[in-house]
Amino acid sequence: MKRRDFLSTMSAAAFFSPMVGGSQSASGATALYDGRAIALDRVSIDPKQPATLWVQKTDLPRINGFELKPQGMCREDVCIPVPATMSRGTTFNLSAFAQRAGQRAMVDVESKVWSFAEIPVVRGAYLQSRMAPDVPVPDRKGRAVRLSQFRGKKVLLVTWASW
Repeated sequence: MKRRDFLSTMSAAAFFSPMVGGSQSASGATALYDGRAIALDRVSIDPKQPATLWVQKTDLPRINGFELKPQGMCREDVCIPVPATMSRGTTFNLSAFAQRAGQRAMVDVESKVWSFAEIPVVRGAYLQSRMAPDVPVPDRKGRAVRLSQFRGKKVLLVTWASW
């Protein structure tokens, strides 16, 4: 995620978080995923493990696009097996799933905000299927060169930004 996108997501999370008397309500939290801030009305947080987020199973598709199925947590053609201990009635341990899927997660317990990075399995499939855009780039002599001119060859593209 780009720094600019991260900052706008964080400010959106602060804006959308349900606030009551200067602190977040006991039943609400915010999940940050894929550049979006998802306000969650009903979550469970264990006082002994406050960094663990239990969400409603019905909220999973809106948080990360996954659904709990008999074969595991599934999204399109990707299914990640999960143990039965990650489910409790109508709730699901999203923090444990993130750890099992190799997903980085950060939490601000006081603000009740959980930030989840991309899931490596999902990202890998996405990156392998993507084609770089055929944009014209000037070479050292200022002539326009297109990536399509190098199709079938290995190309190293170096970029830089001042911000």
